[in-house]
Amino acid sequence: MKVILLKDVEGLGKAGDLKEVANGYARNYLLPRQVAAGATPGLVANRSQRIAAEQRKLEKLNESNRQLAQRLGEVSLTFKAKVGTQGRLYGSITSQDIAAALRDAEKITVDRRVIDLAEPIRSLGSYSISVKVASQLESKLTVNVIDAANA
Repeated sequence: MKVILLKDVEGLGKAGDLKEVANGYARNYLLPRQVAAGATPGLVANRSQRIAAEQRKLEKLNESNRQLAQRLGEVSLTFKAKVGTQGRLYGSITSQDIAAALRDAEKITVDRRVIDLAEPIRSLGSYSISVKVASQLESKLTVNVIDAANA
């Protein structure tokens, strides 16, 4: 019997999959628990429309991620910080500070956890910071730290 899964079923498939299963399995397990429905021609057509809509949504998301990565690659942030005698900052610049600066200066909202900063920045200089936009997409932004007394 052909069924369309309405929910994820472990060992069988994900929601929306069209599967061929034994009649008893469908009749006694899948259908009573409402995790699958019989594969009628109307449901099969609806499934293909849903798959096409999901594909369009995924393409739109990928395009917006590419645009965000390109925009982040062009960003250069400048932080003014107080510096001690050794050239070390009196504080540090963290991924939270970078995310807040992106939000305030560039109107780009990113989660601080996607900013790849191994340890906080504690000295003057220019840094190239990786930002993970999507699972396969990274961008680099430039962070400049300058002395607040000289700026």
